[in-house]
Formats: sequence, structure tokens, C-alpha cells
Amino acid sequence: MEQKKIDTTDSYIAGFPVETQQLLQKVRETIKQSAPGAEETINYGIPTFVLQANLVHFAGYKTHIGFYPTPSGIEKFKEELSAYKGAKGSVQFPIDEEIPYDLISRIVQFRVKENTERAAKSKKKKVK
Repeated sequence: MEQKKIDTTDSYIAGFPVETQQLLQKVRETIKQSAPGAEETINYGIPTFVLQANLVHFAGYKTHIGFYPTPSGIEKFKEELSAYKGAKGSVQFPIDEEIPYDLISRIVQFRVKENTERAAKSKKKKVK
């Protein structure tokens, strides 16, 4: 069977069961609302939001939604994320539990600020 290349977030989400599609779509909308200037793309084969640089990634799995806000995003919210499985730059939200959309929103807003400040600093360096 030939595997279709995933090149949009819509085509990525469409490959999942309906229940998971709904969760992924809500995660996508949460990120969009929290980072209105960010652009959607596919990086590393998963949906990615970019603002100056990679902002956050998310992905669907059989039992969880993966959320990848970089190590700094995980570190900043580590206490709230401690209830979930995760690693240095990722967290797993089980699909059979309530997805913490408010927490996702706050992490995305933190990452927007981080990327915006980093971009401003690098512009200042170039001007000097």
C-alpha cells in the first residue's frame, strides 16, 4: 500500500479515527488562538506552528496526543505537567482523559513570548 505524503495539518489529522481527529482539531484551534501570528506547517512529519522559529508541534497517537513545546516550554510548566508522561521537550496527554487546553494555551503563549524576544535580540545584534 502506498503511503500518501502528509503535507498539511488537515491531511495529517484526517488520518486518525474521528474521536482523535476532534481532539487534534481542538489542540490545533487552541494553538491558533494562543499564537495568532504563527504559521502552520509540517515538520518532522507532524503539525508544527512556526513564529520566527519552531513554536510548538503536536501529534496524534493511539493512546495519547503528543505536545512538543521545546524543553523550555516543558521546564517552565513542569509542575503542572508532572501529572503526565513526558520527556525533555514533550508531554503526552492521554486521549481517554480531559485534554488540558488551558494549559496548552498558556504554554503556547509562553513560547510566543520566548520566540519573539529571541528574534528581537538577534535583530539588535545584527544592527550593531
